[in-house]
Amino acid sequence: MASLTEAREAPERQLWDEINSVHAGMLGLEGAHMHFQPMAPNVDTKTNTIWFFTKMDTDLVRAIGAGGRAHFCVIGKNHDYHACLSGLIEVRLDPAKRDEYWSAVTAAWYEQGKDDPLLTMLAFKVDDAEIWASTNSTLKFGWEIAKANMTDEKMPEVGVKQHLTFSAVH
Repeated sequence: MASLTEAREAPERQLWDEINSVHAGMLGLEGAHMHFQPMAPNVDTKTNTIWFFTKMDTDLVRAIGAGGRAHFCVIGKNHDYHACLSGLIEVRLDPAKRDEYWSAVTAAWYEQGKDDPLLTMLAFKVDDAEIWASTNSTLKFGWEIAKANMTDEKMPEVGVKQHLTFSAVH
């Protein structure tokens, strides 16, 4: 359950925790006229970078080329947290990150394991994000709607929206 207090007081930590708790989010490129596609995130909180495993022969890798801007969207596993992140993306096979994030699930996609000639990675350097955390309590939701309908000046308090900006980390 997404904590509204954490969304207000520690939104960056909550963002990374939520991304780490999902199996996949939707990744898309700005201006590429391609649909977003599901990708499994691997978060490096020290550098605000999300790493993805992929293959060299994909349309996504060809569209990224030398680099560009991308968006990554996630919905928390309890459906009470939503986030959209943007930043720079590049194709970069980093052997240290490959080894750090390698798993049995990842290995299933590459016939030759870590040495598969099609294996590559995407480095998505997050510079901006918006998050929405909402209550999943039907009692709180109902109470807030009832209160809002009893007064003209009261909006229901059922969630928190935050805009996050990440500084460049080298």
